Amino acid sequence: MISPDTTDPDRIGASLTNLGEVILPCLDGVRARSVVEIGASHGDFTAELLVWAARSDARVTAVDPAPERGLIELAERDARLRLIQEPSGEALRHLPAPDAVIVDGDHNYYTVSEELRLIAGLAGDGPGSLVLLHDVGWPHGRRDRYYEVGWIPPEHRHPVVARAHLDPAEPGIVERGLYFESVAEREGGPGNGVLTAVEDFLDAQPDLRLAVIPAFFGLAVLWPRNARWAAEIAGLVEPLDRDPLLTRLEENRILQLIKWAAAQQAGEREVARLERELHAERELRRRRDEFLRVLAGSRAFAVGEYASRLRHGGRPTFSRAQVRRLLEDSGPS
Repeated sequence: MISPDTTDPDRIGASLTNLGEVILPCLDGVRARSVVEIGASHGDFTAELLVWAARSDARVTAVDPAPERGLIELAERDARLRLIQEPSGEALRHLPAPDAVIVDGDHNYYTVSEELRLIAGLAGDGPGSLVLLHDVGWPHGRRDRYYEVGWIPPEHRHPVVARAHLDPAEPGIVERGLYFESVAEREGGPGNGVLTAVEDFLDAQPDLRLAVIPAFFGLAVLWPRNARWAAEIAGLVEPLDRDPLLTRLEENRILQLIKWAAAQQAGEREVARLERELHAERELRRRRDEFLRVLAGSRAFAVGEYASRLRHGGRPTFSRAQVRRLLEDSGPS
């Protein structure tokens, strides 16, 4: 969840709207009548879910502790949407078991692990929900991001870099790359990232199946083996599971984004350099003009001009009139 200013990933292919051709058929496959979307932000994908819900006689619940205005307005005008302005860890404790859950909230190991645990608890004796999780690919598959650092217990946080540029070729922080706020200092290792959380959860849940679709920052699909619709979901997503062609396309897409971001950052640095040079030039001119004003009003300068006038037959080598013309020619400083 990187815009033209490199600060908002939703605007460069991170939105779930890019994965609608996979997600919506999955919802049809489970014949979903209730869908929970965790992390709805501006409501871009929520709007698509509501179009689907209208034809499927379904209802959508969006969970977001800090929704953008677009999502709030969407909830105000569409009765099929319920908006819960709470962190997912609170909302999932009082929601009824949904048919499907779309997880695209806080992309870190601790939060996703808690979400998966709470979703599993909603099932009771039933087979459980279809769960779709975004951002299981680079950069958050193996690297935490903390939208609200204070919500994560200190013992579950990695060292945080507040403003970072990332490149898949480097596990640390780079000078030029895609921009993110509040990310783990390094990629990889235990307890780090969305996909790591999914895999660790799966180790304790042998009755679940997993497919990873490596496109648009990665989509994981989790479903219970014993659900009546399990075969239908498997038929939809397993042909795409870690597909090598999709993997190469995604790697190339990320590479192009890195190049674009680096070029933009280089352009911004050039603009900053020119602005510094212009500021220095203006400051030099201001100091020169200040000196000339002091000089033109100085008695010592007047005496020197008079002496020069006497020595050169009324044509001094320097004069206050010359200084004034210099100040006029330079314009406002």
